[in-house]
Amino acid sequence: MADPLTPAVSDRICKHMNKDHADAVRFYAQTFGNAPNTETAEMLSIDAEGMNLNASIEGEIIPLRIPFDHTLTDSEDAHRTLVAMLKRE
Repeated sequence: MADPLTPAVSDRICKHMNKDHADAVRFYAQTFGNAPNTETAEMLSIDAEGMNLNASIEGEIIPLRIPFDHTLTDSEDAHRTLVAMLKRE
């Protein structure tokens, strides 16, 4: 069974995404955060409704809130949704 989206699970997901999938996090900011000039991005948190990122654009850090297209149910749903977003260019 998947884990509920607690703050601890959010931290785990964010650490993993920032360490192993930095290009994906930048893509989320560029595409879904309407910030095409994002150079780098950091995932700060994820919850059932969306994710919070910091985008680095021309030396400035811009906070972004990216809503999901549905309410996430658990960590597996988060994984599936994040992967689907990458495929939905």
